[in-house]
Amino acid sequence: MSNDIKIKKGLDIKLVGEAEKSTENAASSAIYTIRPEDFHGILPRLIAKEGTKVKAGETIFFNKNIEEMKFVSPVAGEVVAVERGERRRIMAVRIKADAQQETVDHGALNVASADAETIKTRLLASGGWVFIKQRPYDVIANPEKTPKAIFVSGYASAPLAADYDYVLQGKEKQMQAAIDALSKLTTGKVHVSVGSAKSPMANLTGVAIHKVSGPHPVGNVGTQINKIDPVNKGETVWTITPQDLVILGDLFLTGKFNPERIIALAGSEVKKPRYFKTKIGADVASVIYNEGVTKGANVRVISGNVLTGRKVSAENGSLDYYNNMITVIPEGNHYELFGWNKPITDKVSTSRAMTFSWLSPNKKYKLSTNTNGEHRAFVLTGIYEEVFPLDMFPMQVLKSCMYKDLDEMEALGMYEVAPEDFALTEFVCVSKQPHQQIIREGLDLMIKEIG
Repeated sequence: MSNDIKIKKGLDIKLVGEAEKSTENAASSAIYTIRPEDFHGILPRLIAKEGTKVKAGETIFFNKNIEEMKFVSPVAGEVVAVERGERRRIMAVRIKADAQQETVDHGALNVASADAETIKTRLLASGGWVFIKQRPYDVIANPEKTPKAIFVSGYASAPLAADYDYVLQGKEKQMQAAIDALSKLTTGKVHVSVGSAKSPMANLTGVAIHKVSGPHPVGNVGTQINKIDPVNKGETVWTITPQDLVILGDLFLTGKFNPERIIALAGSEVKKPRYFKTKIGADVASVIYNEGVTKGANVRVISGNVLTGRKVSAENGSLDYYNNMITVIPEGNHYELFGWNKPITDKVSTSRAMTFSWLSPNKKYKLSTNTNGEHRAFVLTGIYEEVFPLDMFPMQVLKSCMYKDLDEMEALGMYEVAPEDFALTEFVCVSKQPHQQIIREGLDLMIKEIG
């Protein structure tokens, strides 16, 4: 099989506000927030209560189901708030950063001489394990299982996504250390996908390099798994993002947890989109309000990209644990008179009916969050298949999740998908159905019934 992956099905959504390739240090965030909901399916047991002083890398809570799995603080400081929801469910842990930072030191680990069990123990104890996810189910990897392969996507194709070729410059040593360690945890290969030979990941050793090309979602790790080594019943693969590889590499080389992120601040409502150096859990207000976003403006602040990111408060929202970008676009709480009955030139569409975006393939758009329609029953148009490159039937997968037919879900390929794989079908859906939510609920049902 060729190492190159080229797809034709998909859709590139070109938006105004791409980040310029210049990096600055973000303004210091006073509060850092860790949300257990970022770790889907985890039952947290709190260790650091309000008033507790913690070091960077010190455990805040652990997973009740796997007690060795620790979740750590990104900074040294004091736990100033533990927000709870229904049934005292932990919603957020807020930490006020100290002026002087002190970090837990686990000691450097010689990966070359360490065995798989030693590496696994170090990752679990230091907070590094939570960056490794698995298919099936798109949850934090089960350390008791051995994956048949590990996948790293070094190419981001989502709208306005951070350019990995830029943000990973100078991080080759850390990535190689992490690759060397992870390769001992699988019986198969570590697959790394890049967009070009100039990628900092292109010269990593001990991996299978794949060059990818085509429209979004070619950069999604789910697309790459489907084309390289699909997941069948009883099989497991692990995934990790490149910037998280860097964090793991630092853990092995220095013994310290360094949750640094180079994030892209992008979107049409940002005066000067560019890159910022910050940390996991930082307040978004410390970045966006210093960069031309007016307080009280009618905008949507998103932790992540416009297709899969989470809406956060501009005042007290924070960067999610796994995201490396903040997007700011207009809020779509307005209505267009006869919007359905006039030629449309300012919206992206895969249809040529009433929409002329196909005449300007390189045009960049200033889109809002307006869905331009209401939720309704599924309409059979065949449009999903035009933007869905995986070898499965998207409409049938969605419907099997909705009527909870586990046998059909298995047969149709649910073991290898994640909600993000259906972000584009949701974007083009004329029925305004929440595809990603449907898939997430289907995966949760499979976890509960099948395990």
